[in-house]
Amino acid sequence: MTVTIAATGAAAAAIERVVPQLVSDGVAGAITAQDPTLWGSAAEAEAAVRLGWTEAVAVSRGLIDDIEALREDLAAKGVHRVVLCGMGGSSLAPEVITKTYGAELVVLDSTHPEQVQGALAGPLESAVVVVSSKSGSTVETDSHKRTFAAAFRAVGIDPIERIVIVTDPGSPLDVSARADGYRVFNADPNVGGRYSALTAFGLVPCGLAGVDVGQLLDEAGAASYSLALDSEDNPGLVLGAVLAGTRPLKDKIGIVADGTHIVGFADWAEQLIAESTGKEGKGLLPVVLELDAPELDLDLPDLQVIRLVKDARATHEVADGEVEIAGSLGAQLLTWEYATVVAGRILGINPFDQPDVESAKIAARALIDDLTPPAPPAFTDGTIGVGAAGFPLPAEQTVDAALDSLLTMIPDDGYLSVQVYLDRIAHPELEELRGLLAAKTGRPVTFGWGPRFLHSTGQYHKGGPAFGVFLQVLGAGASDLEIPDRPFTFGQLIRAQAAGDASVLADQGRPVLTLTLGDFRSDSERLREFATR
Repeated sequence: MTVTIAATGAAAAAIERVVPQLVSDGVAGAITAQDPTLWGSAAEAEAAVRLGWTEAVAVSRGLIDDIEALREDLAAKGVHRVVLCGMGGSSLAPEVITKTYGAELVVLDSTHPEQVQGALAGPLESAVVVVSSKSGSTVETDSHKRTFAAAFRAVGIDPIERIVIVTDPGSPLDVSARADGYRVFNADPNVGGRYSALTAFGLVPCGLAGVDVGQLLDEAGAASYSLALDSEDNPGLVLGAVLAGTRPLKDKIGIVADGTHIVGFADWAEQLIAESTGKEGKGLLPVVLELDAPELDLDLPDLQVIRLVKDARATHEVADGEVEIAGSLGAQLLTWEYATVVAGRILGINPFDQPDVESAKIAARALIDDLTPPAPPAFTDGTIGVGAAGFPLPAEQTVDAALDSLLTMIPDDGYLSVQVYLDRIAHPELEELRGLLAAKTGRPVTFGWGPRFLHSTGQYHKGGPAFGVFLQVLGAGASDLEIPDRPFTFGQLIRAQAAGDASVLADQGRPVLTLTLGDFRSDSERLREFATR
């Protein structure tokens, strides 16, 4: 099944107006031919080494035999529990793929001590750990690798036999892992992390977990011809026009899973779109919405709703102003990649760089290098510590007053970003805050688990339009975990990542409210009560 799209309202008008020009300009064929000039001279050097994903279906087929052979070898040794350590595109795509195919994969994309301990808690005797890092220098995955290697040694298992590396050829991790004797899979270096779903970064952990990755590539391959064709039916051009061609621009993209068999796709698309377009004060903000999300009933003029459905060709009418899209997982992955770079061309930005991601990393590293105790909160209300950056706290020293002050700063065209630096596996109920706060504010609300969103929407927060306000939720850090051969712990690392991001946001005029929960149960209920008032 190829990808089908049905649109109404401003989205339909954008398709009718923009797609013929894209076809006339030969955009689809030029993308497929890896023409780096499509996004202007300033982007040409970067684009020249970032279009390898257009041929990932063909290139990645050579990985299948090696992945299957390794899976069979591990199974013969009783190894069947697959743990993935990766951030951003290295973890988001494998999570979607395995959930959709019904395969078990433990995804560790956090530095929260409790989430790391949870991943370690499974039986190591039956575990293989995939460490994925494009650059090979990501602090999170380096810390995870060190921790699992030490854990394997502690139970008498040689980590070289149980840790598999996925990285770019020649990266620091590639060089050191090969020297140490680890099994290494190299990905195409001409593919950026957020476009890497159909490369080794997506296929190796999924294939080891039992996914038929050949079928996934077949699904993408079935869509590749229509995506390369300069035709008004090209779903990549059509979706690109929907994303970036509305007038006035609907720059909040609400993505709703509504009958699709694909699980968690919006989380992957969120990173792809936000990190690709959020720069130079421009960008598209994806908002992952539930079926009953308040935003769907608010008739917001800057929100474009896209529903992922089972069949976009069904006879029922598409809701006014909305878009429906259907297709297999592999086809959708490739279509949204095409659409995102098309949107970049329409917006006039380079969809392959991420100039503001590094700023938060640098700030966090500075805090790690200077391991002084974290600054105390401005005040404490009960067991919740309250701090702020980029705006003054109200005179009334209460959590409710601080939250009210933050929310009143959301502009008419703005959004609230909720960023939770806690164990997402243990506390998924915190995601309910998103919808409650959207109903309370009447504006789009995004929800991100820290620090993984720093490799995703973090680029948009700092490089996109300056109309966001930010709520950080942290834990007091009752438990912690050492990182082997490092002078800092996981607890210190995650606090530094949160503080570093807050400082960068504040430096760019973005208001940040930080709440540190001392008693998770009672304090999280206080947040819920505030959101429902």
